[in-house]
Amino acid sequence: MPFPFHLLAPPDPAALPLPHPARPADGVTLLRGAVYAVPDGSRPLTADLWLPEDAAGPVPVVVFVHGGAWRTGLRDDPGPRLRAWEPGPFARLARAGFAVVCPDYRLSGEAPHPAQRDDLAAVLAWLRTRAGDLGLDPARTVLWGESAGGHLAALTALTQPPGSVAGCVTWYAPTDLPALAEDRPAGTYDAHDPASFEALLLGGAPAGRPDTARDASPVTHVGADAPPFLLLHGTDDSLVPARQSVRLAEALRAAGHHPDLRLVGGGDHLWVGLSEADVADCFARTLAFARRCDATGGAEGSGT
Repeated sequence: MPFPFHLLAPPDPAALPLPHPARPADGVTLLRGAVYAVPDGSRPLTADLWLPEDAAGPVPVVVFVHGGAWRTGLRDDPGPRLRAWEPGPFARLARAGFAVVCPDYRLSGEAPHPAQRDDLAAVLAWLRTRAGDLGLDPARTVLWGESAGGHLAALTALTQPPGSVAGCVTWYAPTDLPALAEDRPAGTYDAHDPASFEALLLGGAPAGRPDTARDASPVTHVGADAPPFLLLHGTDDSLVPARQSVRLAEALRAAGHHPDLRLVGGGDHLWVGLSEADVADCFARTLAFARRCDATGGAEGSGT
């Protein structure tokens, strides 16, 4: 008898048992480390799920995408200014009635673009498959990311089928990789540098891979079906210039949308330089935007 090689395939993540639930805060259930995909030649990819207890029906979803220059990072790290919050931002969202999903994705040392975008598409597909098990309404999904995670959140939101994402929030995210050399102060960025974080994401220096750099840029994929966007960026960002968020807002407006662009005075990258009240306001705006998307099914309101 020939060997049944199909038995060597990994189990289907859609059929795996869900992790044992924990209760990290009042009113919140946490499922840590659910496997959502097993890419060929890669480690299994996992996600944490923060769920509201005693929900009356399927709940809307916020998918948080961590930062780390596409090179590093932890799936449950919202950035240094929010790490010490008690309760943390994910528990607060769950208490507000949202399921929060924090996925791993392949880093640039594991695979180049478009692997990261593919991984986030896979977690959205997994959520749709497991919606009944988890009590989710995947049609009301908002993507939220900070820094490189904001870039990936925007890229994913703009490349998914129409209607599959209800909204997207970016915090200080790059959105137009070919334009970084123009937007950064003179002498601080070299598009020919093969060791830059962008080059490691693209598999080569941006100047030498212009087509890949454009494909990896959210501004390239803006179209008539783009979901609503909230773009938050500090005016004093020394790593990712605020002009990057302005570029995405301009592209969205040119396509007939009304993004909410908020340039936060005095804010550097990671919200360095902001007061605790200003950081809390950025989170409050994110929660309010997610609620609007939940209430309107992704319909756009007015923005600045």
